[in-house]
Amino acid sequence: MNFSLYNDHLFSFLFSSPTPFHAVTNISQHFVQHGFEQLQENTHWQLAKGHAYFLSRDNGAIIAFIVGADESYEEGFRMLAAHTDSPCLQIKPQPENKTGSFLQLGVEVYGGALLSPWFDRDLSLAGRICCRTSDDSLSVYLVNFNRPLLFIPSIAIHFDREANKNSSINQQKHLPPIISQALDNQFPDFKKLLIEQIHKEYGQAAIAEILSFDLFCYDFQKPTYTGAKNEIISSARLDNLLSCHAGMLALGKAARSKNILFYCANHEENGSTSTSGAQGSFLEATIERIIAATTPRRIALSNSFLVSMDNAHAAHPNFMEKIDATHEIHLNKGPVIKINANQRYASNSLSTAIYKQICREADITPQEFVMRSDLPCGSTIGPIVSANLGVRTVDIGAASLAMHSIREHTGTMDPFLLFRSIEHYLKSNAHKHVKN
Repeated sequence: MNFSLYNDHLFSFLFSSPTPFHAVTNISQHFVQHGFEQLQENTHWQLAKGHAYFLSRDNGAIIAFIVGADESYEEGFRMLAAHTDSPCLQIKPQPENKTGSFLQLGVEVYGGALLSPWFDRDLSLAGRICCRTSDDSLSVYLVNFNRPLLFIPSIAIHFDREANKNSSINQQKHLPPIISQALDNQFPDFKKLLIEQIHKEYGQAAIAEILSFDLFCYDFQKPTYTGAKNEIISSARLDNLLSCHAGMLALGKAARSKNILFYCANHEENGSTSTSGAQGSFLEATIERIIAATTPRRIALSNSFLVSMDNAHAAHPNFMEKIDATHEIHLNKGPVIKINANQRYASNSLSTAIYKQICREADITPQEFVMRSDLPCGSTIGPIVSANLGVRTVDIGAASLAMHSIREHTGTMDPFLLFRSIEHYLKSNAHKHVKN
């Protein structure tokens, strides 16, 4: 696979995964197509060497693993981790707000979103709906309106002459998107719209009542190339579906000879504290079921290595004062190792050296990112998983611009270079050849 075909597949994955629920569904379908067996947390498992498995939790997190035919559990796992969520606008439970002739939907900001780019965009709606059916059972539906449906209009500059100098966004007042204008003084019923969408996607489901939902606004513009030579990718949700996609393809292609585990958590963008987040029990509980005995499990974790993947900051040409000049990161120059003295990233000298060795074997040159000492540093799920499991970890990611905006940017080569590095990692023994 060359980078062009790889990016075609990435673009399709990004656009068809507007929410964590859709991302996990798409990842699950990919693994089914590649011969993985689906497991359920509430059933007993019978695992066999040389076989591959996956399971999900709360529709938003997924774990896939291979029980290596040629390795014992105690030899450890080659682990990959990423997260499925992205900053966005989430619809409130009772969202309808009639103002003038317009129907608006109340929203909360999910995660650390950059808000101004959400104005004047073609927004759609997707997520999970929980319903009571006619026989009084509960059913869950994933929906995606998959068309421009909402918009948040800016205030004309004639009403705010200082808008380009000093403009603040009140999340309660300024962010509710418009979904409809009243025709003949009649507003559409939002829940009826949701039921119609369920019927459109699932047929005439016997829905008695919508009980609750997790619905998110998303940018309807498709991923695309930009730049004079198509050297840049522009898309929503590059953070962090780019990494989920790389891990999905790498594991799907991996041989069944080695122990491998791939973990995609939800809720990283708002703290990871949930049943499907990295602070939850999903990963640790799954590993306990793979290796039930305490001592062999602890030996396995001690011999394991984790590559935590989350996008990294490239140097912004308009804000070069925001970077550490000796750690200048560029698009299309290879995966980025993320380092922080206060352990906001899990990389240390040993895990960094191991990943550099993996990249050397794959003929890839990584970059190293450190935040300016006078600016706060973000974090990833790497430190959480590393601390909870005691697994040696390196934090890496594809270089990007406009992180947490509605549209983010990365280099045309960057997703493929990240994939190549972890594809090789799943075959490499670099993490085993460490002399302490």
